[in-house]
Amino acid sequence: METLVIILIDGLVYASWLFLIAVGLTLIYGVLRILNLAHGSLYALGAYAAASLVIRYFDRGLWPPGSYFLMLGAAVAVGLLAGPFIERGLLRRIYNRDPVYQLLATYSLFLILEDFIKLVWGVNPYFAYKPAWLLGQVWLGGIPYPAYSVLLIGVALLAGGGLWFFIRRTRTGRLVVAMIYDPEISMALGVNVPRLSLLTFTLGAILAALGGAFTAPTLSVAPGISVEVIVLAFAVVVIGGLGSPEGSAIGALLVGLVRALMVHQRPELELFAIYLVMALVLLIRPQGLFAREEVRRV
Repeated sequence: METLVIILIDGLVYASWLFLIAVGLTLIYGVLRILNLAHGSLYALGAYAAASLVIRYFDRGLWPPGSYFLMLGAAVAVGLLAGPFIERGLLRRIYNRDPVYQLLATYSLFLILEDFIKLVWGVNPYFAYKPAWLLGQVWLGGIPYPAYSVLLIGVALLAGGGLWFFIRRTRTGRLVVAMIYDPEISMALGVNVPRLSLLTFTLGAILAALGGAFTAPTLSVAPGISVEVIVLAFAVVVIGGLGSPEGSAIGALLVGLVRALMVHQRPELELFAIYLVMALVLLIRPQGLFAREEVRRV
């Protein structure tokens, strides 16, 4: 029973981290129809920005709980700066191009951002562990667990709830949904499609940076962290269905629980199990669990 509780908690924590990254990727695809291979670099930018700021913050002996607001601010700043720059500078020029050109363009952007990160922050790792250490431990099911992991779950729930409220309960969100179904008709009815495209990509960039910022205290922030992230994010959105935020939540939960089970029972099969789940889902439902059927235009 104790092992089962640990597996469930580990799975929820890992799923929360995956959801923060994958939901931005699937939101961008759902609205803009672009698979952004540079999404992992936005995660890395958020992690580096938060880690470097947190280290300086604690070095100055400032109010420790303020570091959490600093991480949030770092993620929002990265999204607000990088999102419009990438969308206006690159993506807007390739919206109607062949998907191969889109993949090549975003992969090139990924390589550029990787070198940009090395130029700005260097190649040495950053250890910003104090925000995680600050919260101590909590007891869940009679088992001590890092309280920061519970915070990650809370951040994912707030992000998911906020995104749901934005899409389902605001006028701008409804316009985004209308643009997903038919951007041409939306534009004909007076919807400012370019502005909504910019807003959507920026929101996706903020979510990716948010995942990186709040993950930074739990790992060594070093070059290459974006590669693992983008591969796992694609696995989640493929399982849940491209363009479906709800599918990203279910996909992240499924991947998180499978990964936690393998780590505790058969660690050598960790990655194999994740991609096996993806393959099985694609065999049964090629469009993913929650993706809507699309009408192919001719």
